[in-house]
Amino acid sequence: QVHLVESGGGLVQAGGSLRLSCAASGRTVSWDPMGWFRQGPGKERECVAAMTWGGGTIYYADSVKGRFTISRDNAKNTVYLQMNSLEPEDTAVYYCAVSTGAAGLPLTQNEYTYWGQGTQVTVSS
Repeated sequence: QVHLVESGGGLVQAGGSLRLSCAASGRTVSWDPMGWFRQGPGKERECVAAMTWGGGTIYYADSVKGRFTISRDNAKNTVYLQMNSLEPEDTAVYYCAVSTGAAGLPLTQNEYTYWGQGTQVTVSS
């Protein structure tokens, strides 16, 4: 069993930055793909960034490319999402997730096993 706790969300003005953290406990997630998803008001949950355990494969949604950076510190069992140049459209609840058993780099919700509780990010215009 893996327990994930996100932190770092909040209210920020457009153009600002936030850094989300996701700390895992229960067992190491160093060998598992991890991803960040978000769900905005009235929208479906979408994957915004994901990476394999070694960082050899990284995915970004087109809407965040060049602005968001996913990284992980396997020694700390933690994954991060640096978000720069934030836009009101980035307003959402952000979730981190761990995938176990999937091949490659999973990008859909169903391929992720464990989820955090979510952290709210609100970007004002």
